[in-house]
Amino acid sequence: MTSPSTAPAVTALAPETLRSWMDQHQDLVVIDVRSAAEFESMHIRGSYNVPLPLLSEHTDELAARLGSRVVLVCQSGARAEQARQRLGKSGIDGAYVLTGGAPGFAAAGGDVVKGKNRWDLERQVRLVAGSLVVLGLAGGKFVSPKIRTLAGVIGTGLTFSAATNTCAMGQAISAMPWNKAAKEPTRESAILTLPVNTEVNAEAKAS
Repeated sequence: MTSPSTAPAVTALAPETLRSWMDQHQDLVVIDVRSAAEFESMHIRGSYNVPLPLLSEHTDELAARLGSRVVLVCQSGARAEQARQRLGKSGIDGAYVLTGGAPGFAAAGGDVVKGKNRWDLERQVRLVAGSLVVLGLAGGKFVSPKIRTLAGVIGTGLTFSAATNTCAMGQAISAMPWNKAAKEPTRESAILTLPVNTEVNAEAKAS
């Protein structure tokens, strides 16, 4: 089996493959880019929580610690792919995105840690977007036709999110109180506590 450090530039990683690597104690780091609240609800045992906004703010610093042996995890793969692209611009070309995210790993029999049950962020986005569309259509029929534009705005926003692989609504919802954990990750608690890749240290000493 190909090891994470010598694998070709294939970004998708099956849950079963990650399980095999972890069982064999492969030298890799699993980074969960979901919110701290989602991470609390369920995460892969041994993974590190670096939420996407924090990763985006400190990408270069994080990349300098990781080397290239990293697996990125979220709920479905969308945020992990954003993280992979950002790390790629900072020199991490061999990062993997876990197919199916943390739920897929759990479904494949992977070792996960479960805590307080919460709706994941992507499910909340679907609920809010759907509710606003229904509200816009109902309001347009019973209150004023102008309210129908709300449905159009939401549809345009979702189309833009799909085209750019971003989600402004998700970022806004993640800031809500119910999506906050008791202790939110910071640069010091999340990034600076990550193990420094030995190859990175060796290259630094050689230079």
